[in-house]
Amino acid sequence: MKLTPAQITEFEEQGYLFLPNLFSPEEAALLTGELPGIFAQQREEVIREKGSEAPRSAFYVQTWNPVFELVARHPRLVEPGIQLLGSDKLYMHQFKINAKAAFDGAVWQWHQDYATWYSDDDMPTPRAMNIALFLAEANEFNGPLMFIPKSHREGRLAAGHDVTTTSYPLWTTDNETIARLVDEGGIVAPKGPPGSVLLFHGNLVHASGSNLTPWSRWILYLSLNRCDNAIRRFKRPTWIANQDFTPIEMLPDDCLGEYERRRRTAAE
Repeated sequence: MKLTPAQITEFEEQGYLFLPNLFSPEEAALLTGELPGIFAQQREEVIREKGSEAPRSAFYVQTWNPVFELVARHPRLVEPGIQLLGSDKLYMHQFKINAKAAFDGAVWQWHQDYATWYSDDDMPTPRAMNIALFLAEANEFNGPLMFIPKSHREGRLAAGHDVTTTSYPLWTTDNETIARLVDEGGIVAPKGPPGSVLLFHGNLVHASGSNLTPWSRWILYLSLNRCDNAIRRFKRPTWIANQDFTPIEMLPDDCLGEYERRRRTAAE
């Protein structure tokens, strides 16, 4: 799937691009059907909320779930990254499902992802980005992603290492800087049904609030990086910051539909 020149311009100007309903309801249902089994697993890649058994994130899922192995190579997710990052050799720096669970989903503080990629992983430049696929509806109530438009133009901001607020350490942006950026650019929170996709720059400042509703908010993230921009520090385990820099080889566009047809045939 190729982005249009107008979509590329919008991404470059705003720092993000929202593509609602990029995946069909049937494709989205196939993915969400895998989530209970994923979050039920007791393994180091499944992070729980602080003081709770509610899942917060499941990392590296493409290596231990066959459906998400396909998603990691899906052209509707990878090809836009190739266009926006300007290279046909991308690798998966990080692959995770964030589970902002009903009633228990905690905040993600204001931050730039590149601040963590730089500070923890020594990624040379911000020539990396996120592709976010909604696996449940994101609405105004259940902790949607909030972006500060155009904040990616500030470059890498000073960040402090927050290791206490939540169960996942993060390099975060201070309140004074956030107030200035919001005064200049405002806040947006793209919302939509399962199957919608958000593309956003590694330096775009973003956050999400807690989820007090009975509706879980699940989002899959592919953090794509150019192979010539690979990380140089390996203090985090490879399931958090991938140390395999093999370029992604895309699958056919109907790979999820073909998987579902084969599974149904095998069950008959």
